[in-house]
Amino acid sequence: MEKRRWMERRGQCTLALGALVFSASATALPPNAAMLTHDCAGCHGTDGASASPSMPSLAGQSKQAIVEAMKNFKTGVRPSTIMGRLAKGYTDADFALMGDFYAGQKMYLTQQTLDPARVAKGASLQASKCGSCHTESGKVSNDDAPAMASQWLPYLQMQMALYVEGKRKTPGMSETIKTLSADELESLLHFYASVK
Repeated sequence: MEKRRWMERRGQCTLALGALVFSASATALPPNAAMLTHDCAGCHGTDGASASPSMPSLAGQSKQAIVEAMKNFKTGVRPSTIMGRLAKGYTDADFALMGDFYAGQKMYLTQQTLDPARVAKGASLQASKCGSCHTESGKVSNDDAPAMASQWLPYLQMQMALYVEGKRKTPGMSETIKTLSADELESLLHFYASVK
């Protein structure tokens, strides 16, 4: 009799546990863009609007630019301090969701102090030196070329230093950097940072 009650209770517990496991797995949803980009906000700002001069704003970047950057971080093609480690935790499908999310956000306009003479010189160079990839004064993120407009100047300077040192390589960009003097490059960066 005692053994029979024990068997019934065991069966009931097993059934309840099975229902609980099934219920949890049946209601679990795959990650969505908001879930995936939530942790990004700590560095890149809410909805990709960075408040940190050393971090890029992701808002308004093209999906392809985001996806390519994340893949390059994951494989180590693009140098990083933290992003390479973080990118390894995501799939290509996750990158696509992140890209869709940030591409759907309005470009963030930074407020920063810039050298007016450098801004003017950069404006005169932009179309001939960089305009074929960074169109509309860098406002448009074409394919895998990121939007440069209104990015933080310190971030732009750090990234260009990687190109100059040969640590970051992108077809087209690596070659263009070699044709620019240090003064021209700095002027272009001031110009892009100024664009609203």
